[in-house]
Amino acid sequence: MQICDLKEISIRDLNSKLQNQNPKTNQVKWEIQNPKGGHALAVGIDAQIEVIIKGSTGYYLGGMNQKAKIVVNGSVGPGVAENMMSGSILVEGDASQYAGATGHGGLLVIKGNASSRCGISMKGIDIVVSGSVGHMSGFMAQSGNLIVCGDAGDAFGDSLYEAKLFVRGEVQSLGADCIEKDMRKEHIDMLEKLLLESGSNAKAKQFRRYGSARKLYNFNIDNAY
Repeated sequence: MQICDLKEISIRDLNSKLQNQNPKTNQVKWEIQNPKGGHALAVGIDAQIEVIIKGSTGYYLGGMNQKAKIVVNGSVGPGVAENMMSGSILVEGDASQYAGATGHGGLLVIKGNASSRCGISMKGIDIVVSGSVGHMSGFMAQSGNLIVCGDAGDAFGDSLYEAKLFVRGEVQSLGADCIEKDMRKEHIDMLEKLLLESGSNAKAKQFRRYGSARKLYNFNIDNAY
């Protein structure tokens, strides 16, 4: 295991080391000590490596991640997993605003709560929140799945496109053009798979599904899936 202590090296140097890993690397497991709320940790990785961060971080943790598995033993600031393409990020604590923003792929798991605008403009990422999410979560979400095991705040799914939103608890209010939809077998099967991957003990049949009423944009059936 590669151990990097942020008391001894800069975040810039750490990120350079992580970004320089290639598909043939044998340095596949990294431990980051003393993050102390540092910003933009483990961004831009493009290799199948595992990065364990021993503490809480600031904003933009794991941004633009591809292939890597990132685990945070703590909470994260705004913008975790922003524009993530693939791989996974596990946050053992809470996440601040706009978690998973514009994410194109991969899996983001938040074991605690997520603040406002979780999943804003998501473009294919899967997000599983064990707790609750704040207001305007799922805002302008284009594709992917946002799964909330707790409650959802005000204006949930506002101006939604074709992402699928699932909530086990209560929804304070739905945003513009967001409606409750039927849960079909395909949705239950997909939910069961993602809940299992995220380590959640929630049951798929406990959730309700929300999606776009398709009245705020020019809907084409060829784009639905």
